[in-house]
Amino acid sequence: MKTIQIKKSIVALTTIGALFTACSEEFTQLDPIGSTSYANFYKSDQDAQEAVNSMYAYMTDQEMFSRGFFWYINASDDMVTGRIKAAADNIKSFNITGGEGGYTSTCYPKSYQVIRRANDVILNIPAMEISQEKKDQYLGEAYFMRAFSYFWVAHTYGDNGPNGGVPIVTEENMNEPAGSYQRPESVVANYAQIVADLEKAAALLPLFTDYASEDYGRPHKDAAYAYMAKTNLYWAQYDASRYAEVVKYADMVTNSGSGRALINTGNPAKDYRELHSHLNNWTSEYIWSVNSGVDQGSILSGVMLENKGWGKYNGWGYYTPSESLFNEFEADDARKAITILSFGDTFTYFGEERRYQSENSLSGFQFNKYMYEFQFEDPIGTYINSNGDNPSTVYNVPLMRYAEVLLMKAEALIMDGKNGDEPLNTVRERAGLAPISNATIEDIKHERRVELAGEFANRHFDLIRWGDAQDAYTQPIYGRIYTDRSNPDSDYTLEEVWPARNFDASYMHVWPIPETVIESSGIPQNIGW
Repeated sequence: MKTIQIKKSIVALTTIGALFTACSEEFTQLDPIGSTSYANFYKSDQDAQEAVNSMYAYMTDQEMFSRGFFWYINASDDMVTGRIKAAADNIKSFNITGGEGGYTSTCYPKSYQVIRRANDVILNIPAMEISQEKKDQYLGEAYFMRAFSYFWVAHTYGDNGPNGGVPIVTEENMNEPAGSYQRPESVVANYAQIVADLEKAAALLPLFTDYASEDYGRPHKDAAYAYMAKTNLYWAQYDASRYAEVVKYADMVTNSGSGRALINTGNPAKDYRELHSHLNNWTSEYIWSVNSGVDQGSILSGVMLENKGWGKYNGWGYYTPSESLFNEFEADDARKAITILSFGDTFTYFGEERRYQSENSLSGFQFNKYMYEFQFEDPIGTYINSNGDNPSTVYNVPLMRYAEVLLMKAEALIMDGKNGDEPLNTVRERAGLAPISNATIEDIKHERRVELAGEFANRHFDLIRWGDAQDAYTQPIYGRIYTDRSNPDSDYTLEEVWPARNFDASYMHVWPIPETVIESSGIPQNIGW
């Protein structure tokens, strides 16, 4: 795989990272910017490039878009932890305080570190003596990364109720005294800020198709439009007028001129299999992903692999599908076999054809979406990381796909009292399924669940915003327990693998803010936690 420039230049973090993250783990602890090193920075185009590239370091951090935020998604009814692990189990059971070590307690501060780096770029780039074209590119990237980071912390920790949003730190107030930042009254203020930043980003950034290959992995107009659509979708749970904005920005993705389309050659099984592989890292469906390779990237693929990888590789064995997710797929849905491995399913692993069995899986299933790169006879060093403690692959783990853009549009149309059949059926057609007429919100809920299963699309927050979480989580999760886990033909019994949870929707609709942030910033903890 070609190592693109954006990845290589992150090496600059060894110097620039210390400079711009001289703030500690919390955004409220900032070094004075009048230091000699800071004052001598932002002099050359190389300085600007290094500052911009420093924003991407945490995209590949294990506790951000590998596990980190995914532990919150793991709380959904789609999966169980996969292995017995106390801290992970407590997160799944909504029995946490915000002091869970590296599991989730770093998501918030690391997001604000990205925000700080973006603020530095936005503050300093305009006065530099570099071309206007480069200024526009760098500022567009900074506005996007600030918005993207706020998107994750806002819906994860903020609400329109008793807690409010998360502190808004921009280039205008980032040097105020530590402890002076307040939470806005509502997360709506965060959503408005995110949309404003993304509008600026979209105006400044090129289309993806205008990038040279060495710049693949940088944000572009379609990514900004797509996250404007998703931010408005989340905002719409408090203000139904935002549904029209979802449709508007989804259409802007479609009509941007970059040729967005689903991977659809008329062969559903092949299309969906190859969709979830490095073969489509930079094609028409992938809008925003974690740029990955054999040296670094999202490790989600290895995290979901069978624990110890059947003796071939250091799979971690987390995030295993539930029986209810498996049963959610329609019988003739080509996505089912590509999404989930069940006992007896045939697949290729390290050059050998195997039939799936697991002596480790707590549910009797494994996500298959991320397995493509493990099929080759000698994949280590070519398709997968030689370091099993950092099991990235050459597949760019998706954060936003065009299929989700279509489903967001369909949902917004239906919630606005209109017909959402066309975008919904575009997704269903690729899966080899018959179209639906006069689709309902229940059809949307089904389609999001099966199309985006095991992805950062965030099933847990879907249940929260739809008001379905309490009903879903008061039901136990079932799996298949086999009499002989080494035998793919073994009989099984359907058993409870995760008990019903005491989910209280009055406060568990948000997650607790990490204790370290509370201690350093003085902002209040989310009520109930």
